[in-house]
Amino acid sequence: MTDDAHQGAIAAVSEYLGHTDPALTLRVYAHLMPNRRERARRAVDAVLAVAH
Repeated sequence: MTDDAHQGAIAAVSEYLGHTDPALTLRVYAHLMPNRRERARRAVDAVLAVAH
């Protein structure tokens, strides 16, 4: 799933749960996203690769 797709899915879940902000949903449910650290590492690696 692309980052855009993840953002869309998070926004949809946030709306479904009645949260006013997707950030709230992420703060509450981030522990249910087991690959979040790997995705963050890949994102940082990609930014650093472009910078060099």
